[in-house]
Amino acid sequence: MTGDVRKRPRRRTSVVGVLGELLITAGVLVLLFLGWQVWWNSLVLAGQQTSAAGSQSQQWLNDAKKVPPPANSDPAAPPVLTEPADYESFAVIYIPRLGPDWKRTIRETVDTEKVLNSYDAGVGHYKGTAMPGQVGNFAVAGHDSGWGNTFIDLSKLHIGDHVYVQTKDGWYTYTFRNFEYVQPTAVAVIAPVPQKTQATAADRLMTITTCNPPFHAGERLIAYTVFQGYQATTDVPSEIAAQVAANGG
Repeated sequence: MTGDVRKRPRRRTSVVGVLGELLITAGVLVLLFLGWQVWWNSLVLAGQQTSAAGSQSQQWLNDAKKVPPPANSDPAAPPVLTEPADYESFAVIYIPRLGPDWKRTIRETVDTEKVLNSYDAGVGHYKGTAMPGQVGNFAVAGHDSGWGNTFIDLSKLHIGDHVYVQTKDGWYTYTFRNFEYVQPTAVAVIAPVPQKTQATAADRLMTITTCNPPFHAGERLIAYTVFQGYQATTDVPSEIAAQVAANGG
């Protein structure tokens, strides 16, 4: 049996169609790259920052066991470090509310490349602000998202949550008090008395700053904490004792 078989005309590939497909492909590649940068790269970097902080924490603990630091006769007036050199690691911060394994090294200055984006830091100290345990405002900063997602969960803090800062001298415990949302230009939040640049400090405060909301930099999220007490290096706070012990494992 024969029939009238007619060839269908071939669809012509237009320049516009090709360009459209190329743009779609490029868009997918861009999204994949951003996903890698924001999520995968941040997960890897977070692991490196956590590991580096654990190693530093354990080193100070081991050193203190070999040569115990002098006893502090007044826990309300703890020892205070001299301000370190730029980019020097001088503390490790633990915030249990951010996760059972969360910890980061604190370095001097808030330089983006050498501190906040670093594989072995993640948190920077605002140069010229108080040191841990000192009267005034111990102010630090870290990314909310990207480069380790350091403070991506900072907004989850509850009133009364503890923030532990370890130095070679011991443990400084701060208690979370409140949040404040400000514009990026509101630098008075790191003043000795936050938002009161002419006031004289009488309290020992710690201020944590990060961008807000996550993945944007439209404003800053500020977490204020107040000094609660000091303990020697070998007297690890009970809330994080298991985590600190795991650092040596």
